[in-house]
Amino acid sequence: MIKTKAYAAQSATSPLAPFTFDRRDPKPDDVVIEIAYAGICHSDIHTARSEWGPTAYPCVPGHEIVGKVIQVGKKVKKFKVGDLAGVGCFVDSCGKCKNCKTHEEQFCEGHTVFTYNSMELDGKTPTQGGYSSHIVVKEKYVLKIKKGLPLDRVAPLLCAGITTYSPLKRYNVRKGMRVGVVGLGGLGHMAVKLAKSMGAEVLIFSTSPGKEKDAKKLGAKHFVVTKNPENFAAWAGKLDLIIDTVSAKHDFTPYLSTLKIDGTHVLLGAAPEPNEVSAFAVIFGRRRLTGSLIGGIKETQEMLDYCARKKVFSDIELIHASKINEAYERTIKGDVKYRFVIDAKTF
Repeated sequence: MIKTKAYAAQSATSPLAPFTFDRRDPKPDDVVIEIAYAGICHSDIHTARSEWGPTAYPCVPGHEIVGKVIQVGKKVKKFKVGDLAGVGCFVDSCGKCKNCKTHEEQFCEGHTVFTYNSMELDGKTPTQGGYSSHIVVKEKYVLKIKKGLPLDRVAPLLCAGITTYSPLKRYNVRKGMRVGVVGLGGLGHMAVKLAKSMGAEVLIFSTSPGKEKDAKKLGAKHFVVTKNPENFAAWAGKLDLIIDTVSAKHDFTPYLSTLKIDGTHVLLGAAPEPNEVSAFAVIFGRRRLTGSLIGGIKETQEMLDYCARKKVFSDIELIHASKINEAYERTIKGDVKYRFVIDAKTF
């Protein structure tokens, strides 16, 4: 067993605190990673506080993980000791269903094993995430990270990066297109960077006028303050795609009005309570309201390679592990530019 230092939530109301547990000994097809950095995703907070359904405690969150390979099983072929590696939102799946065979393991029809608050395929071993010193993962679900990159800024790509890259790629974002991004946070700032890198003209929808300067620095050409409904009128029927990253309840109707005919509004944020939408906003304009999760392993590797080529990385604030609870509160308030990343040496 591998003695592992971590930070864990012991209940929905308790702050995260130091926690020690044993990782399993590596199997022949496993990779052991000494974690260097772990990003803080808003879904970590929802899960730690049991806001998205029952959470199994103790819970070690974290699914934006980068580090160094320190041990490999005898059947491992893609990794060797000393390689840089990443782990995202899931660490196993059935591997046999149609979705797994078409590289959509995140939609496994059997059982996607998420990086934390999930059960391994044996049905009895709980998974624990990246707010920890080490992790053991099957080779097939480990991502390659190129050397020479800013590892702390790469970590959030394992969730925020792939979550925004996947729909931008699916809807073939390219030069000449206009993309709206709702919310300028951890996901939103990556959506801006990626859409701009693909050649799109980017518009930010935000409730915070003070974010306009940063939005322009990140690559957005336009900025709409959503607190004034009249501000949507100037953009009626002008956008090809909307990436909606907001995980709080809001009315989709005014955003849909800015889409062209056959335009698409993609939901990435998940509010705990139902959102609102007018049927007419979809019917008139033949617009689509859809959702997107993460990507499969193949697409996630593609995203990492793309970001390395284009030099697209997350803007972060690096923190000591003891600051996790403070970071949670600041994330909820939107007081971070734009992703907290934990230095794993401080566990």
